[in-house]
Amino acid sequence: MRCPFCGSEETQVKDSRSAEDGASVRRRRECSACGGRFTTFERVQLRELTVIKSSGKKAPFDRDKLVRSVNIATRKRNVESEQVDQMISGIVRRLESMGEGDIPTEKIGELVMEGLAHLDAVAYVRYASVYKDFREIKDFEKFLGKMDGPDRE
Repeated sequence: MRCPFCGSEETQVKDSRSAEDGASVRRRRECSACGGRFTTFERVQLRELTVIKSSGKKAPFDRDKLVRSVNIATRKRNVESEQVDQMISGIVRRLESMGEGDIPTEKIGELVMEGLAHLDAVAYVRYASVYKDFREIKDFEKFLGKMDGPDRE
């Protein structure tokens, strides 16, 4: 593992722990060259995922991009980072187990919306406003009206 501070490849693992309910391993490392300490995470990857964007372009799946978008939606909300990590790990596992290497962005968006709906209603609406490209107040009103429908508790 390359040191993020000096670039040296001489690092040692100082501590390893299970993280995300056993879905990953958290490792504390120390650089032998500069003494810098940093954390890495090791996760199982079942298959390489490719995202098919609405334009038709393909791009490698980026877990960090998914994390950033969910963090924006949950910013200043009473949502623990562990809950977000578990939700994202669940989404990634579902995507990997679908049997398809190519995943449309719509499917990823649906899974995120489903996860946020169970996590925090405000984060759910925030994410939906970007994902569904709300342009006017009436778009919010229409969406919120659906949330208050008979299938919503």
